[in-house]
Amino acid sequence: MDADKLKEMQAPIKARYREDPEAAVVTLKAEGAIGEGLSCSVETGRALVEAGLHPATGGSGLQACSGDMLLEALVACAGVTLNAVATALGLALRDARIRAEGDLDFRGTLGVDKEAPVGFRDIRLDIDFDGDLSEEEQATLLKLTERYCVVYQTLKRPPPITVTLRRD
Repeated sequence: MDADKLKEMQAPIKARYREDPEAAVVTLKAEGAIGEGLSCSVETGRALVEAGLHPATGGSGLQACSGDMLLEALVACAGVTLNAVATALGLALRDARIRAEGDLDFRGTLGVDKEAPVGFRDIRLDIDFDGDLSEEEQATLLKLTERYCVVYQTLKRPPPITVTLRRD
């Protein structure tokens, strides 16, 4: 896809959202069901993923780890955003590889040390690209990728989360 096709595709959507800001508010949903052992099956829209405990907490390693899935979502979002930004700006980006890694102290989630954090304490997102971009174009591409990547922004500035327990 080139910049003109992207702009043509998004123009009516952007116009609608300018005229009706509420139309831009969409609720995304995910759903899962607990399964055998210590697993939870999550429908991704394309497949059913069975998540389980990470091997560092006693899992077999045969099921997806939700921490890995979070990093995968970050990589996917950053990659799509990077590609869309490069396309919209007409930048000569031939290829890019995106990697995310994060550090967890599993003492926290296992309750071994109440001072140890539960969750990632550091996440690193690395983008290696192939393209003839000036220093200024690289800086713009990075700035706009960070600005418009939904998962990155959500992790950087977490929204309030409510949890409700209901009986069926």
